[in-house]
Amino acid sequence: MTEPEPLQFIGTNEVRFRGRQFTYYSGCDFLRLARDPRLAAAASKTLVQHGLTVAASRITTGNHQLYTQLETALATFFDAPTALLLPDGYLAPMAVAQALAGEFTHAFIDELAHGALADAARMLDCPVQKFPHRDAAALAKLVSQAGRTARPIVLTDGIFSHIGSAAPLHDYLKILPARGLILVDDAYGVGLVGQRGRGTLELCGVSRDRIIQCATLSKAFGAYGGIVLGSRVLREKMRTRSRNFMGTTPLPLPLAGAALVGLKLVQREPARRQRLVANLKWMRMQLGAVGWAIDETPGPILRLPLLSAAAATKLKTQLLAAGIYPPFLKYGNTSQGYFRFIISSEHTKAQLEQLLKVLVSFKSARC
Repeated sequence: MTEPEPLQFIGTNEVRFRGRQFTYYSGCDFLRLARDPRLAAAASKTLVQHGLTVAASRITTGNHQLYTQLETALATFFDAPTALLLPDGYLAPMAVAQALAGEFTHAFIDELAHGALADAARMLDCPVQKFPHRDAAALAKLVSQAGRTARPIVLTDGIFSHIGSAAPLHDYLKILPARGLILVDDAYGVGLVGQRGRGTLELCGVSRDRIIQCATLSKAFGAYGGIVLGSRVLREKMRTRSRNFMGTTPLPLPLAGAALVGLKLVQREPARRQRLVANLKWMRMQLGAVGWAIDETPGPILRLPLLSAAAATKLKTQLLAAGIYPPFLKYGNTSQGYFRFIISSEHTKAQLEQLLKVLVSFKSARC
């Protein structure tokens, strides 16, 4: 896999690439808080007051008061019994799996689940089976085949990064036996979906009684770090059984300080989410009117249908000519990529109209 060329982030929605400035529709800084000066100021202040790192595991001498403060604030915001911080969002579901290894008889994972969940599934010490994307009927069949004595766990994204679709959590809960659990990687949902931005659980209107919610602070919240929201029993198991928690140096302190401010801004500035939804709705409506088949999903993602190599090259050229950095993605070793435009709360109408102009022109030329 070819290593991507470096980008320099400038302004609110722009990057510098090969000496030119382009509008940016990639990444996951959905609310543009990662570039908010208030987060930078909080990180700088924390650095001066507390230093860069605790340089120790939290189970030894690294359990700084900032971590407790941030966990308390997160648990309150998400209305969860407890929150536990991990150094990185990718580690969060794996820490859960390490804590619960051996407690389940079967693990069922959505075929499009994030790699962090795929890695976590292998740590659960039980057979793992994939089910078709968001297919509750297929999951029900697997659960039935597991038998009445089974204790299954389902692993799924909340909002899927490929197209922005949401997991049907309500349907999954009806399928699972009372002793079953769902492990949700909600990195693309928290801070964005649901009435207050609490994520896919709030969007689906489900209780967290049988759901463990993992997420990251590096997307909507503009900072960094992984979080696990669950019961006090789960938190204690993670503290005592998970090597990803016990054996790592925790989040750098300036990032914890920035995360506290990012969390407050998500709560205090709901207009950011409202602008994002408005931008997304407008773009989908305009693209649909000219024949683009764009999925209606809650996530802030516009994924184009797959294009041939020649067509993809042509669209890349047209985007660059219009001053737009082409968001063409290839994950892993796959040979086929796709265009995935991330819409933010801070994209201006002029920027959206410029993107629309290119996509309409490209579509018209192919018809």
